[in-house]
Amino acid sequence: MAALTQAKRVVIKIGSALLVDRSTGSLRSDWLTSLAQDVVWLKGLGMDVVLVSSGSIALGRGVLGLGLGTLALEQSQAAAAVGQIRLARAYEEVLAPHGITTAQVLVTLEDSANRRRYLNSRATLETLLGLGAVPIVNENDTVATDEIRFGDNDRLAAQIAVTVGADQLILLSDVDGFYTANPADDPSATRFDVIDRITPQIEAMAGDAGSGLSKGGMKTKLMAAKTAVSAGCAMAITEGSALRPLTALDQGANATWFTAQTDPQAARKSWIAAMKPLGAVTLDGGAVAALQRGKSLLPAGITDVIGHFERGDAVSLVGPDGAGIGSGLARYSAAEARLIQGHQSAEIEALLGYPGRAALIHRDDMAL
Repeated sequence: MAALTQAKRVVIKIGSALLVDRSTGSLRSDWLTSLAQDVVWLKGLGMDVVLVSSGSIALGRGVLGLGLGTLALEQSQAAAAVGQIRLARAYEEVLAPHGITTAQVLVTLEDSANRRRYLNSRATLETLLGLGAVPIVNENDTVATDEIRFGDNDRLAAQIAVTVGADQLILLSDVDGFYTANPADDPSATRFDVIDRITPQIEAMAGDAGSGLSKGGMKTKLMAAKTAVSAGCAMAITEGSALRPLTALDQGANATWFTAQTDPQAARKSWIAAMKPLGAVTLDGGAVAALQRGKSLLPAGITDVIGHFERGDAVSLVGPDGAGIGSGLARYSAAEARLIQGHQSAEIEALLGYPGRAALIHRDDMAL
């Protein structure tokens, strides 16, 4: 079983029913304050923390007087627009007194489906975490339609965990784990403490029950678990309504842990290695040696650019003897790479006409 305090980078998903009072449509301020104390605790342990928070529509519908019934798409978007600003402000107000900077990050499904947008999202989140901020991520419900929606924040949280290379994903929910059946319907249902492998039998146990304010059921949580563990990220489902829910999890509160079979870095490199290269770059001996020491690929070490590729595409890495040494995700198109090959990173802006990234391929986007 994973231990929360062993994580280096954790993504925490917060359901609407935990954050918003069902009867009044208002924020549960005491609970949010206690969650902030948990975030401070985790940050104090040296951990990177990302929050994936539902609640914008639930908050906005209360302000707009839309009630608890099913909303039309336009009403959901309007509620999200009103609620999102309140949600972001609420997180800022509870974390700023502890010296923690928050950042609002709104995404849609396209941001993970499109590789270039995925890389942009990853770079933004990595920069925020590197600067010590806590990103508050939510689906951009103000513009998202059914065709470009994740549909629930369980799936979104899992995708964010993959994007940032988290080693743990915690789903704070209105249930305390994964059961053999829906405990509301079957009193004999039992909870799993640990699930090492998601089998067809496990999948058959998932139900569709969700709470009144949230969209996610157990099936979506299981989908999230499959996404997370395949990327080397352990995942826990735990009941989060108590104050200090992460402290409670660490102290043994009921939960189901889904075990990751590898680590996030190894899983990401396997994913990159399996991609079909759309071009190649030839490196000099110095660049090859630098890569073998774990460095990123800088333009100065490139002697040739082969093929046509765009930013985010996979390219082969070829040594001076013509032997392949690996592959990676390009941060420049082939045309841009040809302009900057052999040059120092400080020259990129003058060559391209705009500031660029120092590396052609970052070490985290490379499989050797």
